[in-house]
Amino acid sequence: MATTPSPRLTSLSHGGGCGCKIAPGVLSDILRSSGAAGFVPPELLVGIETSDDAAVYRLNDEQALVATTDFFMPIVDDPYEFGRIAATNALSDVYAMGGKPVMALALVAMPVNVLPLDVIGAIVRGGQDVCRAAGIPIAGGHTIDSVEPIYGLVAMGLVHPDRVRRNADARPGDVLVLGKPLGVGVYSAALKKEQLDEAGYRQMIDSTTRLNTPGPLLAALPGVHAITDVTGFGLAGHGLEMARGAGVTVHIDWARVPLLPGVEQLAAQGFVTGASGRNWAGYGAGVVLAPGLPAMAQSLVTDPQTSGGLLVACAPDSVEEVLAVFQREGFAQAAVVGHVQQGPARLEVSA
Repeated sequence: MATTPSPRLTSLSHGGGCGCKIAPGVLSDILRSSGAAGFVPPELLVGIETSDDAAVYRLNDEQALVATTDFFMPIVDDPYEFGRIAATNALSDVYAMGGKPVMALALVAMPVNVLPLDVIGAIVRGGQDVCRAAGIPIAGGHTIDSVEPIYGLVAMGLVHPDRVRRNADARPGDVLVLGKPLGVGVYSAALKKEQLDEAGYRQMIDSTTRLNTPGPLLAALPGVHAITDVTGFGLAGHGLEMARGAGVTVHIDWARVPLLPGVEQLAAQGFVTGASGRNWAGYGAGVVLAPGLPAMAQSLVTDPQTSGGLLVACAPDSVEEVLAVFQREGFAQAAVVGHVQQGPARLEVSA
């Protein structure tokens, strides 16, 4: 008997990867109307106040718990790679706080009457393999039958309270270093329309499954003041969160921002996600784009990055050490992309 072929994973979701995020303006309205601040115990070192990457709770003088969750719909059709990407993305928030992951729980929502069980199993196996590479177990989780396929993790880690690196502690005079090139959202838009070549696809998989292991090593450097990871709100959005949290101006030198190969050409052909436009609508008032920027700069600076790179604010005399950490951990394209200066809480992008 012939078996019914499994549908493309990306055909089952209305959005993929971190492009699924609720638009930043809508999210702000939701949080504001929900009274989300609530009870804040003194042990809670990092909560929702600066839109940081994870919550941090002091356990004792030597340890703080880093806790986060991240999940989304497929960004690729290969179920194993989807699982790897989703798990890598979820663990990134622990690394971004300076923490080392210790355990994860799986979040699995699948249309069980649509997807074959071996496809669902491959998604879960991809997540397990990433966690194994990170040296942690998936110790449990939760599953539901869902209309759209969704996979992710609850991730937990540990960090010394003195080594927590928030997104809000950048200082005037700091230099900004970005760990991964931009363009994952553009690649995903091209892939969904079957216009991404094999070389681009391999670049996409390599970027989105590379664990942000430099995080705790960078947090151990006294000259590193702030860390965040660039994900669904794009470089502009997460840079703006850094600016607002610290009350500074974050300046991006666009000519120095690393991009995945061919991304500018693909964006010029119209392969831009809807999330890019929603991002600009949500926070564009806080971003200043200088005259003379390339035509695609706005689309790329707002491009949602699934499992994107770390954005590090460090003292000028620590830049070489920061770049050396990235290099040792396999992030060959890490680059200085800007600086922090006194001024209004906004993000500026120069040509």
